[in-house]
Amino acid sequence: MQSFKQSRPSLLGKIALGVCALALSSAALAEPVVSMKTSMGEIVLELDQEKAPITVANFLKYAKSGFYKGTIFQRVIDGFMIQGGGVDANLVQKRTNKPIKNESNNGLSNQPYTIAMAREDHPDTATSQFFINVNDNSGLDYPGPKGNGGYTVFGKVIKGQDVVDKIKSVVVDDVRGFQNVPVTPIVIKSVTVVKSDNAVK
Repeated sequence: MQSFKQSRPSLLGKIALGVCALALSSAALAEPVVSMKTSMGEIVLELDQEKAPITVANFLKYAKSGFYKGTIFQRVIDGFMIQGGGVDANLVQKRTNKPIKNESNNGLSNQPYTIAMAREDHPDTATSQFFINVNDNSGLDYPGPKGNGGYTVFGKVIKGQDVVDKIKSVVVDDVRGFQNVPVTPIVIKSVTVVKSDNAVK
């Protein structure tokens, strides 16, 4: 009777197994997840550091420093987006770090419940402010309105969509040069990292 001995893997086989293991371990690395606690409830965001590494690193730097604590959602437009992360309840602009490079050409789209960076007219001017889309805003994708570079999507809401929906529906007014400001301030109490991998510093 023929016996079947366990064969030893060849060198090529070992290399192939190693490559597979590396691929599986890379795929298993979790994207950063952050908890944004607001005066209207918690929003949990999964960030896409693979497609927007500069933007995610920038956002996490602000979050870990406590920068967002006490800032508000200062611009709310139902049917468009909710914007925050730059001014306090008195509408005083906080001092930010240097602007970052625009990463809007990353294949991610400004779809409902995605988070993207707010900026000025020039593409490379985003600092701390972000917005959460509440509609299909693919017109903001690369190359952007009038070819101005688009707005970088860097994550999505994975829990708390109902909170986003509550925020988008609040009563707003124009205050001291700011438009669409919630009459009752929507305060960001904290932004903390709840899950990350070793690539996040």
